[in-house]
Amino acid sequence: MKKHLAKLLAGGAIAAMALTGCGSGSPSGSSGAPAAESGAADSGLTKIAVGVLPIAPSGAMQYGIDEGIFEKHGLDVELQTGQGGAAMLPAVSTGTMNFAVGNPLSVMTAVDKGLDMKIVSGYSASRAEGEDNNAVIVKADSGIESFADLAGKTTAVNTLKTQGDLTIMESAAEDGADPSKLKFSEMPFPDMEAQLERGNVDAIWVPEPFQSKALANKDYKLLGYPNQKTLPGLPTMVTFTSGSYAEQNPEIVADFKAAVTETLKGAEADNDSVRAVLPDFMGMPEEVAKNLKMEVFDGEVRSQVLSDMGELMVKYKYVDNQPDVQAMTVK
Repeated sequence: MKKHLAKLLAGGAIAAMALTGCGSGSPSGSSGAPAAESGAADSGLTKIAVGVLPIAPSGAMQYGIDEGIFEKHGLDVELQTGQGGAAMLPAVSTGTMNFAVGNPLSVMTAVDKGLDMKIVSGYSASRAEGEDNNAVIVKADSGIESFADLAGKTTAVNTLKTQGDLTIMESAAEDGADPSKLKFSEMPFPDMEAQLERGNVDAIWVPEPFQSKALANKDYKLLGYPNQKTLPGLPTMVTFTSGSYAEQNPEIVADFKAAVTETLKGAEADNDSVRAVLPDFMGMPEEVAKNLKMEVFDGEVRSQVLSDMGELMVKYKYVDNQPDVQAMTVK
């Protein structure tokens, strides 16, 4: 029997976005444990340690494991939980994790600072049209009608200098405001709605399931989808590894990329199967999981929109140089 994320995170796993046992695929949650050996195990499979966030889209990895897709590609996957893409970068760099699933902005920032990281595949992305999976929400009586109205106001984001504040600032700029006038407060997603209700922040940036929960309250309203407004189809997560691991283990990296791509194709075609793993995988109530809006699962690296994000990263001084997405992607 697998020990799922629910046991590791004591029922609070849906707290984190990018925007979250025994046997193959069981999350260990032990950030200090050495990465799985690259050599063949007794089963004939290659053991790898993969870092994931305690969020709903990570369920696609468990889906791929349960469906035998990784085993089909010769891999015995151990999932390890991390609290953010940036936090997993050192573990990947030192080899504590062989691969990780996290937000591409953190990877691009790390490369700009000299860390040798490689994007292996795409993973999930915002929706280019229709209802997106992360949104800015305000009080219905706040008088805030556009992103420009956030100037001088405080918006809650889960982490500073990532995709949330980047796309919100650009959304405000597109609406005619001075983005430098926006203020941001860093806090966990589960705390945001209460802080909005108390008036401690003026707006919140939340993913699912927090987005649907807040919008079900008549006291709140949707301001807009900043990813969709500024960078339609923006990848929210990619898979990545260290440059040295990719260089030393090209066959394993190729197998992992193929397995992830096949997994995500199946997950996108059958969202219900991914939702079905979430109650056990992360302690999510079944009724919440059943109605959850899923991001787009896509194994392709969306280089152009990532390059467009890189331009915004330079504009807002997240990085010094325009990121070369092609160069940092495993061929």
